[in-house]
Amino acid sequence: MKKNILLILGLTFFLGNVNAQDIYFPKSGEWQEKSASTYKLDLSEVIEFAKTNEYSESKDLRQVILKGFQHEPYHEILGPTKRRGGPAGIILKNGYIVAKWGDTKRVDMTFSVTKSFLSTVALLAKDQKLISDFNEPVINYVWDDTFEGDHNSKITWEHLLQQNSDWSGQLWGGFDWADRPPRDQSIDEWRSRELHEPGTHYKYNDVRVNVLAYSLLNVFRKPLPHVLKGNIMDPINASTTWRWFGYENSWTTIDGFKMQSVSGGGHSGGGMFINTEDMARFGLLFMNNGKWEDKELISQELIQETMQPSTTNPNYGYMWWLNSEGDRHMENMETDIFYAAGFGGNFIVVDQTNNLVIVTRWLEPSKLEEFLNLIYKNI
Repeated sequence: MKKNILLILGLTFFLGNVNAQDIYFPKSGEWQEKSASTYKLDLSEVIEFAKTNEYSESKDLRQVILKGFQHEPYHEILGPTKRRGGPAGIILKNGYIVAKWGDTKRVDMTFSVTKSFLSTVALLAKDQKLISDFNEPVINYVWDDTFEGDHNSKITWEHLLQQNSDWSGQLWGGFDWADRPPRDQSIDEWRSRELHEPGTHYKYNDVRVNVLAYSLLNVFRKPLPHVLKGNIMDPINASTTWRWFGYENSWTTIDGFKMQSVSGGGHSGGGMFINTEDMARFGLLFMNNGKWEDKELISQELIQETMQPSTTNPNYGYMWWLNSEGDRHMENMETDIFYAAGFGGNFIVVDQTNNLVIVTRWLEPSKLEEFLNLIYKNI
């Protein structure tokens, strides 16, 4: 009987491997390509669309940032910026490149795509048991007054990851209320606003994202780019060209060493500077549920938790956008698609159902759904 059971289990395992699609993981400095027609795809129209629908603002991103956030009081550029390149992108199927355009090795700013890298560092902290539970108050981990007070002391890691903490305060010279404030109110009204109970109100806010980065720095006690490099970017064979910056004033002392707390975007400069190919590698890791070849870099359970819709925004998980039903739902494509999105039209789109990773850069943001529909009409 025991022998028969083992035979059945072995047969099941064998058949499972036969039916499973093999995923290709590129080595350092190389990437195999296959014709899109191999998978019965025609992506010529997609590439042309990306090239002809370039982000309409200037390539001088310093000026674009100042213009884009000119209504915010006290806004200034505190981190590095870089003049951008033209449209670029990569489409992966089963890990193979089936389409690419532009200079995919050029390093550019990614703005809020950085948030998805930041949330990944939080997942590492949980996997490494540096954080016991995302529902635990962050004040238990941060020694200073960042989370003191009746309101801020209730804030959990999950609140910060889902951007519904309503953290109140100032960090690196930035006030929480001065980040994307309502334009029909005065500064006095912004300052005296009513606080929402943590976990009940979604608000996209870079100051609070930077609070998460600072809190994780306190947990790891080492610079977050160093954590990301050793645990994620080196194992996925990323290039050596990416950089993750903070602000000129976002320095703190830990264990006697000066360390820079990085920013979660390019709102005031800084954030992740990276090329298209490294973005695609990062997307491929998430497409494969945190495993690179046979090595688990992030637990699958945490990836699944990351992509659960929050109660305050059904299209937002742990700093990844979701294509679930909600205001940002895109028709004609899988509802379980998730994506990282950044100012200026930077996107990493992950489709686990179809084994697709789509990276597009400097695409007019309002054209994303139309761009993706050109891909999905072939699927």
